[in-house]
Amino acid sequence: MSDSVLSLRGITKFFGEGEARLQVLMGIDLEVRRGEFVAIMGPSGSGKSTLLNILGCLDRPTDGEYYLEDENVADLSDNRLSEIRNRRIGFVFQSFNLIPQLTVLENVEVPLHYGRGTNEPDAQRCAGVLEAVGLDHRLTHRPPQLSGGERQRVAIARALVNDPVLVLADEPTGNLDSKTGVEVLGLLEKLHAAGRTIVMITHDPDVARRAQRTVHIQDGRIEEAP
Repeated sequence: MSDSVLSLRGITKFFGEGEARLQVLMGIDLEVRRGEFVAIMGPSGSGKSTLLNILGCLDRPTDGEYYLEDENVADLSDNRLSEIRNRRIGFVFQSFNLIPQLTVLENVEVPLHYGRGTNEPDAQRCAGVLEAVGLDHRLTHRPPQLSGGERQRVAIARALVNDPVLVLADEPTGNLDSKTGVEVLGLLEKLHAAGRTIVMITHDPDVARRAQRTVHIQDGRIEEAP
């Protein structure tokens, strides 16, 4: 297996048909190596959300190749993409995407239900991940009882529970105040120091500076990928 977790080669993306056809990504080449913390930064409309959807196997490129751990996932079936999303990619969303009726522990267990096809997830494993993000005292609370920072920590724990090869963070501090945002970024840095591969989407240069490397996207093109 190569040292590359993901590699994009000539990725393009069109939306619409005929005269309404719009090209959003224009030949994206990008490589992220194992253990890197990379920020993808760009303004609204730059194509970064479309790129995130392709990286997360939530959408397919119109053309090009996307290798995730040496497997070209660009043309896989919907079922196989769903399996990859669950087992190999962990998602952290700006809006947390927690289920309010479930406890903190039950929210973290959700990916294990999908991944194993069973109603008996490993509660001890989930509790251990929650302890790692500092929430072992909140296992039976529900999301409405938590602060924004705590909810994002639950989302990070849920992203980690299947031990993914890639963590995708979409504007992870976007719904947080500045102090709480710094705390969440500190947690991501801690995960990176422990060897996690993280790709973070952001429009904020202060947030991007916390990453190991920043890639700039503008008008569907990578402008800088040092």
